Amino acid sequence: MDHTLNDTEVRVLGSLIEKEITTPDYYPLSLNALVAACNQSSNRNPVVHFGEDTVARALDTLREKKLVHQVERSESRVTKYRHVLYEAMDLGRPTIAIMCALMLRGPQTVGEIRTRSNRLYDFSSLEEVETVLNSLMSGDPPLIVRLPRQTGQKEVRYAHLLSGEVRLVEPEAEPDRIGKLEKELDDLKKQFEEFRKQFE
Repeated sequence: MDHTLNDTEVRVLGSLIEKEITTPDYYPLSLNALVAACNQSSNRNPVVHFGEDTVARALDTLREKKLVHQVERSESRVTKYRHVLYEAMDLGRPTIAIMCALMLRGPQTVGEIRTRSNRLYDFSSLEEVETVLNSLMSGDPPLIVRLPRQTGQKEVRYAHLLSGEVRLVEPEAEPDRIGKLEKELDDLKKQFEEFRKQFE
């Protein structure tokens, strides 16, 4: 893919992919249905509140990038939209399921990807997910990246590269709670010693 997508375009495209697979009877989507899909609170991170104008602008730029087509049907007066990622990026169902999960939920572990993509594709094992992840990482260009393990995380996470290089934000360091408790305990001991001396 020649184009870098912004966050709004990624959410719009991810929502189109998800609805094509999970609600085929209502696909392609009208602008109204697509706004609702982008803004839904389940299976989304972050949750957003896009207006129609925001989604319409993203659709225009995605059409320019030849990733979305407008569908006019004689029986319907409403313009509808569908993605063409299978053709544009030569992706199969397992790869598009993983891409969609990463586009809608951000960086995730192998286990999270398997669980969260199960309505899009039923992976039989974590190994199968890893095989597809490896194929997406070794493509030319790669479509996903394995992120370095961050502080406080047991497992590595994977992220899509549709928006270019992934910017990692280290979580703020948790205050040193044990150190704080030890200091409070020392203060209490000193206070107790001073209190005891008054009665000696």
